[in-house]
Amino acid sequence: MKAVFLDAKTLGDDVDLSSIEEVTGGLTCHERTAPEQVLDRIHGFDTVLVNKVVLGREHFEACPELKTIAVVATGLNNIDLVAAKEFGIEVLNVTNYGRSTVAQHAMALILALATRLLDYNRDARNGTWARSEMFCLMDHPIMELEGKTLGILGYGDLGQGVAERAKAFGMNVVLGCRPGQEAGSVDGYPRIPLDELLAQSDVLSLHCLLTEETRNLIGARELGLMKPTALLINTSRGGLVDENALANALREGQIAGAGFDVLTEEPPRKGNPLLAEDIPNLIVTPHSAWASREARQRIVEITANNLKLV
Repeated sequence: MKAVFLDAKTLGDDVDLSSIEEVTGGLTCHERTAPEQVLDRIHGFDTVLVNKVVLGREHFEACPELKTIAVVATGLNNIDLVAAKEFGIEVLNVTNYGRSTVAQHAMALILALATRLLDYNRDARNGTWARSEMFCLMDHPIMELEGKTLGILGYGDLGQGVAERAKAFGMNVVLGCRPGQEAGSVDGYPRIPLDELLAQSDVLSLHCLLTEETRNLIGARELGLMKPTALLINTSRGGLVDENALANALREGQIAGAGFDVLTEEPPRKGNPLLAEDIPNLIVTPHSAWASREARQRIVEITANNLKLV
């Protein structure tokens, strides 16, 4: 096996790649690879590892020796899967690596928004608290999570992890039907149509892959079905939510807050509606929910195990 990793920097400098090196018999690593460099860097390799580098038909046509693509992530949006199948290229990806860290991040967003943590921290530091006539501030409404309904859309490994943690806070978990799914019961949780989930949820947490069926799944109509006190959490994929519609919904008080770890363009070099400074009770983090060292090392080990089976 002759292997090259095109964007090793995406896993960070503190992970140990020795398990992949052992399986492949050596590994050529590039920190980053620009689109115009891809063809030259994969030429002569039968195995290519990528995280976000795009690989398509033109690369497969020019490199008949290419047999395996190992994506060191779950999403496969950057690989032309139709072309890969035509050329007999096996595409591997990594699942079930980030349950703890992503669920932790989702709960952190929920807790910060529900307690208005950033607002109260700002008020304590900017002198608002010091000018108060009382011993405390109560300017921002706090949501108590116990007894509230957490709606989860996408009940895979990550959704399951969030459900477990939400139960520890005394929340009632309800699942939603993604496009093509039927209502029923899963793990003892009811799974109901999306419109019903939107109307019932005090907190809605998204854990879906981005497909043509799920793109802009939550738009202006769907946001209008949510409670004005509801929170929307997305630690899954940018593009699941219409960002312009969400920005407007937050400004107009249609929903109470949102926490996003993902945007449609990453990094957002052209700006993004959710980065405007006038949007209340919105937290945006830079696609960092997955990035604990433990989770990143887990990706390496799972990738090595996947390659063993090739």
